[in-house]
Amino acid sequence: MAFVQVTNPNRAASTGAYSDGLIVDGWLYCSGQGPIDVATGAAVAGSIEEEVRLTLKNLGDVLKAGGCSYKDVVKCTVHLINIEDFGRFNEVYQEFFTGVLPTRTTVQSMLGLGIKVEIDAIARIPTAGESVAG
Repeated sequence: MAFVQVTNPNRAASTGAYSDGLIVDGWLYCSGQGPIDVATGAAVAGSIEEEVRLTLKNLGDVLKAGGCSYKDVVKCTVHLINIEDFGRFNEVYQEFFTGVLPTRTTVQSMLGLGIKVEIDAIARIPTAGESVAG
């Protein structure tokens, strides 16, 4: 089985020993993305809403590089440093994911760099004849 590495095209700084995404058998597995300035590798502190927006922008860049969009995502795992931020997180999340929503697990976790959120995803890559949504 061949793996195809996917990299955020805006990434200029290394942020660890991992791939942004891997394509395997028609599926794109995206590593956890956070509110990181991918040009510098620095965490970008902000409100939970600001951090979720940047996190999902970074995730969207990886999805696009792998031939997908948010509409192709079937599963997300969300880590929040404070589960009490869930409602505010969820409002922003619904700006990016609409229609048939992906399955999701959301947990409270200890996160590094002072970030408030991290999100990973699994997406099905559209096949020939299917249009990439949204």
